[in-house]
Amino acid sequence: MQRHKVSQLLSSGSAGQKISVCGWVRSRRESKNFAFLVINDGSCQDTLQCVVDAGTPAFDLLPRCQTGAAVRIEGVLKESQGKGQAWEVHTSAIEVFGEADPETYPLQKKGHTLEFLRDIAHLRPRTNTFGAVFRLRSALAWHVHDFFQSRGFRWVHTPIVTASDCEGAGEMFTVTTMDLTKIKSSPGGAVDYSQDFFKKHAHLTVSGQLEGEFMAMGLGDVYTFGPTFRAENSNTTRHLSEFWMIEPEMAFATLKDNMALAEDFLKHLFAGAVKDCRPELEFLEKQYQTMKVDDLARLAESKFAHMTYTDAVAELKKAPVKFEFAVDWGIDLQSEHERYLTDVIFKAPVIVTDYPKGIKAFYMKQNPDGKTVAAMDVLAPRIGEIIGGSQREDRLDLLEGRMREMSLPVEDMQWYLDLRRYGSCPHAGFGLGFERLVQYVSGMGNIRDVIPCPRAPGLISF
Repeated sequence: MQRHKVSQLLSSGSAGQKISVCGWVRSRRESKNFAFLVINDGSCQDTLQCVVDAGTPAFDLLPRCQTGAAVRIEGVLKESQGKGQAWEVHTSAIEVFGEADPETYPLQKKGHTLEFLRDIAHLRPRTNTFGAVFRLRSALAWHVHDFFQSRGFRWVHTPIVTASDCEGAGEMFTVTTMDLTKIKSSPGGAVDYSQDFFKKHAHLTVSGQLEGEFMAMGLGDVYTFGPTFRAENSNTTRHLSEFWMIEPEMAFATLKDNMALAEDFLKHLFAGAVKDCRPELEFLEKQYQTMKVDDLARLAESKFAHMTYTDAVAELKKAPVKFEFAVDWGIDLQSEHERYLTDVIFKAPVIVTDYPKGIKAFYMKQNPDGKTVAAMDVLAPRIGEIIGGSQREDRLDLLEGRMREMSLPVEDMQWYLDLRRYGSCPHAGFGLGFERLVQYVSGMGNIRDVIPCPRAPGLISF
């Protein structure tokens, strides 16, 4: 008999239908005349209750159907007489694929802390919380592609191993085949990477932006969606060492175009999450009381506020509150400042533009005032910055000058400067950390809980 998924049965099943469903036992209750097995197969947030009559061969198999066991249930779908579910299965046969020893299976009981579940990350997708989070993550990933593909963007695959430091911060993982116990150094004490596999210093990428730019210079509108890495020694609830980035790049585009794209993109994702994952969002809201489904739906319809960095600083200086970090023109805004703008002043998402060039990356287009760049940060209520982007500097002399000013390896970046030598044009793009997005939409407090295999300082269990 063809296998049915729980999601199919609950949405389109019919009374009297003969079914076969596979899943993992969530709970088992027995009485003298019958027993209830509750199973979940990961296809949806809901479980399916299976009624097993006493005196049947299926009933005799119940001792092997402990919580966590993998089973196949065959039977007839009927309208449920109990509360909380529309359907139940009257079981005719059970097949046990794999048992779970109740003495050692870590998920026997309910109410485990998220910290405990991080220590058994290989089992946590079987829980209600992480089943919800990872289905939500999958839906959001699909909507990322849906948004860009429907607008004619091409998905491009930028390298994971690179010789370029896009952010200029130096917090990159080195990729090498050299024996670390026998590395030879040059007379100056530096590692001689000419002996390495790539004959030069190679890293795991921190961003696909620079390569995305040269793809946009031939294809027009492109986006990347892939893994990126930061060797920043940070153990906060908002940082990972390995994460996924979404980075669109548009040729013939200005900062204004970039702002419009970012706003439409976030609204599309928020609306898609509410449409496709309402049961998961409602469960997470009830469980953790952070992100409300109705608030997310309102964000999908809201109008984003716009203001310059200079105006933002002026507003923050007038605020009748004492910030932990003092506000002054030229500083990088902290999360507390960003949240004050979104949650108190505007009560809506805010796009802040035209930041001081001294706190932004070398590739951002310099404004006529000589002090600021055509940068933007999209701030979301409750979290602060969620997107960062800019119009890129398309003038060769200014870009090269800025690179030298920041002591960047100009000679190694001639390929990037070529984009300004040959057919340069206005272009713009932004970056969105996918895990930061999933964390925001799900309301999870720790970013390590929205990725299957979190990587952070000291954390790489498998």
